[in-house]
Amino acid sequence: MAGRINDEDVKAVRDAVPIDAVVSEYLQLRNAGGGNLKGLCPFHDEKSPSFQVSPSRGLFHCFGCQEGGDTITFVMKIDHLSFSETVERLAAQAGITLRYEEGGYNPSHQRGERIRLVEAHKTAAQFYVEQLDSSAEAEIGRKFLAERGFDQAAAAHFGVGYSPAGWDHLTRYLRGKGFSDKELLLSGLSQEGRRGPIDRFRGRLMWPIRDIGGEVVGFGARKLRDDDNGPKYLNTPETAIYKKSQVLYGIDLAKKDIAKASRAVVVEGYTDVMACHLAGVTTAIATCGTAFGGDHIKILRRLLMDNGSARVIFTFDGDAAGQKAALRAFEDDQKFAAETYIAIAPDGMDPCDLRLAKGDEAVADLVEPRTPLFEFALRQIVSRYDLETPAGRAAALDEAAPIVARIKNSATQHEVAVQLAGMLGILDIQFVVKRVAQLARWARDRGGRGPAPATAAAQQRAPQSYAPVRAPSGPALNLRSPAHRTERELLKLALQYPELVSPAFDAYGVDEFTAPPYAAVRQTIEEAGGAEPGAQDTSAYLARVREAAPDDVVRAMVTELAVEPILRRTVDEIYAGSQLVQVRLRAVDRRIREIQGTLTRLGPHADPAHLAAVQNELWVLQQYGRALRERGADAL
Repeated sequence: MAGRINDEDVKAVRDAVPIDAVVSEYLQLRNAGGGNLKGLCPFHDEKSPSFQVSPSRGLFHCFGCQEGGDTITFVMKIDHLSFSETVERLAAQAGITLRYEEGGYNPSHQRGERIRLVEAHKTAAQFYVEQLDSSAEAEIGRKFLAERGFDQAAAAHFGVGYSPAGWDHLTRYLRGKGFSDKELLLSGLSQEGRRGPIDRFRGRLMWPIRDIGGEVVGFGARKLRDDDNGPKYLNTPETAIYKKSQVLYGIDLAKKDIAKASRAVVVEGYTDVMACHLAGVTTAIATCGTAFGGDHIKILRRLLMDNGSARVIFTFDGDAAGQKAALRAFEDDQKFAAETYIAIAPDGMDPCDLRLAKGDEAVADLVEPRTPLFEFALRQIVSRYDLETPAGRAAALDEAAPIVARIKNSATQHEVAVQLAGMLGILDIQFVVKRVAQLARWARDRGGRGPAPATAAAQQRAPQSYAPVRAPSGPALNLRSPAHRTERELLKLALQYPELVSPAFDAYGVDEFTAPPYAAVRQTIEEAGGAEPGAQDTSAYLARVREAAPDDVVRAMVTELAVEPILRRTVDEIYAGSQLVQVRLRAVDRRIREIQGTLTRLGPHADPAHLAAVQNELWVLQQYGRALRERGADAL
């Protein structure tokens, strides 16, 4: 590094780039009240939003995992950049020229490695586009696109390009732009040849793969010539900026519409994404040479916000490979709060072929929700058995019932169990329903680790494997304690009048309830999907909460709190807000005392960076506590 970035420039970057604009590139934010915004935390898995952004203060904080800081801290953490790399990136976005204390302006070759790799990909993408637009050699690529219904404007919209067939066209071009051989090899754009680096992609149609922030981090390359002995599709290898399990093609173009419509369409290839977008299905995305998995789900969950109306539609080919892909997707289905569906085009056509054959309307119609993914999975399982025999029906039930038991929503689980009985031809519907419910209880009691042990000896050992409720340590339940009384009152409100405490209540962490029984109830409400959905149908909501309880003790506490009278005759938003504020304020004060103790232990010789981080957190909490005392529920 040429030197330390000037402090005034760092401040200018912080002031110039609004934190809500930066965070919104990675997750969906909604109004949290008091001028704050909320969303699902990108730094840990959670079902209800506890991640808060304060645009007026330029700060973020997650009350679930305690991550927090300013705009620079957020980008450093989410993109794994150094401080200097982050400031440089944000400065480039804001058009700010940085000064360096010990060496003037920072030359480009001295910038951080990640920044350089991203710049190399950006330059390569421009090179490939120019080749497709003007090179005679690229006619084969232009013809390929035209045959699939993509004109020059479509190619430009998606940044499609062409890699020349020679050995080192791109390598020489990037060298001329100041990139070193080491950088070209680290980026995956070049590979070692007999006499030095050569192009990795040669004579292929090129799709730039962008991260959710819009930066080009890799490429997908499609074979065009018969004499190309490589695979049909060749992707960038794993690099410091490209992890195929953590990127979705088209996410940069689709993210805003996914968040706006609470809907995502997962297709299988680059041309399918293009076809969908051009047909008006602008929420389409695709994986990049790998199966749809857990890291992809995390990206979508942050955009969908896990609200009850969210939809994820998978499109797969109707062949055996497509069906296998659909079943793999179902394995992760319950990681979504969104409802998942499968769409298979007539004659097994993918969206690109369908658009060519039947037009844009056929593509738009294809991705309308048709068959729930769990129903498709069940039918695939049931089809493997001879249902004409009792033994076949029993075997099919043995394999299918645990899948139905995994459905989190108890009402949906019951309905699907009834459907399963019909699929199997079992007339005793209640037998199937009870079997599924029993498997669900066993799995829940064992912490979601599957059905209960089969043997009597194992059943005797089963209680030892129960997953404990994640409750913080704290004093025993004491109704004389003001803190415990307020926590109890807030939980009663959350169960009886969820509309009065939503959506703020769902952002409260389990550790804000100091009594372990109350912490367990708070956790159970979270497991059931939060209090906010209860505003529409309180009775169904209470049934979900009771069903989500990990054991009879917690279930009894839920029932008790759901029927116990509220301590105030007039139950309104003002009273609910006061309870929300008291519980939150006590949690803030506890954390402030903890941090003050930490500062005392650190002493005057502490690491400056660590000390500054602790002091910053203390300041944020003190400001928040002051706002709660002065503005009440409006500060939540």
